[in-house]
Amino acid sequence: MIQSNVLIVLGLALWASAPALAQGVTYDGLTPNLTNLYRVSNAKTFSISPENLTGEKGKGGMAVEGSASRAARALGQGWKVNPFVVIEPGKTFTLAEIAGQGAIQHIWLTPTGNWRFSILRMYWDGESGPSVEVPAGDFFAMGWGKYAPISSQPVCVNPGSAFNSYWPMPFRKRARLTMENLDTKPMTVYYQIDYTLAQVPADAAYFHAQFRRTNPLPYKQVYTILDSTAGKGQYVGTYLAWGVHNTGWWGEGEIKFYIDGDREFPTINGTGTEDYFCGSYNFENQEKKQYEPFTTAYSGLAQVIKPDGLYQSQQRFGLYRWHIVDPIRFETDMRVTIQALGWRADGKYLPLTDDISSVAFWYQIEPHAAFPPLPDKDHLEIN
Repeated sequence: MIQSNVLIVLGLALWASAPALAQGVTYDGLTPNLTNLYRVSNAKTFSISPENLTGEKGKGGMAVEGSASRAARALGQGWKVNPFVVIEPGKTFTLAEIAGQGAIQHIWLTPTGNWRFSILRMYWDGESGPSVEVPAGDFFAMGWGKYAPISSQPVCVNPGSAFNSYWPMPFRKRARLTMENLDTKPMTVYYQIDYTLAQVPADAAYFHAQFRRTNPLPYKQVYTILDSTAGKGQYVGTYLAWGVHNTGWWGEGEIKFYIDGDREFPTINGTGTEDYFCGSYNFENQEKKQYEPFTTAYSGLAQVIKPDGLYQSQQRFGLYRWHIVDPIRFETDMRVTIQALGWRADGKYLPLTDDISSVAFWYQIEPHAAFPPLPDKDHLEIN
């Protein structure tokens, strides 16, 4: 199924790009794919890591003292002297500061410690407030602090705890990425940020991601994934870390997209939680009578965390849905909500009071509306 979807997408992309190829349109090098990978451009490639903290040309691996000095003491400069950074408790470390015009194309990150307490922020073109403010685990669809593999187009999670983002992130003047350690213990971070400097198209919007959590969700209240976008753009993805407080099925609720002034009723109204995440009928394997985890290019039930008979008493789920080939466009504003519904014994719906965390992913023209305050450490904690 994944191969079929990919072939269809590649075929459509090739068809769409054929007129541009025929007319000799200059390729900007910002968004490589299999239909244009053979084309040369004027884009310049750079990469920031602890071995080259500035990303400058010809400046990698120059450290003579660093995080692995002891291991490299007999080998000297150039032999993996500074491959990671340590972020002390309560401190914020600048992962990358990039000047110029271009786009981040790939982020690889593997932080130690509590992934919910490592806060990833991204700022575009000198803005004072972040366009991305998300715990690192949740940004990479690992909201429960436990590893599970993900093989999707914009996010991959690989053994043993390798987080990869392929979301394109354009900027016109500068980009700044930081990591804050809210924990009481130091955090070791290996990372690499690959980017290109090239001319950004006039119609390129900026990447945004916002985290929220409600625990417990008040009875009969809908969960808000996103509101007050205040601008023009497109919604491109949802991640949910859903902790169930009741027994029975928990995903009858509908997701709703309120677009450009919708108030009481939305323009897009789903039919159920598992339906929105491209599954059906409880994500159930009918033969095994069990949840069936899956990970595909655009959607997945990546995590099914079962009770262990002792302290892990609740079922927990991690779900993602990427709107890559079906972005949801908005001109002025967007609001996204989802209901939490189960079943009563008499066959009626039961509004649930579950533990729900989310990340909304979207692109929009700046400026964006101010984000709500990030929950404090106690309300971020998974317990």
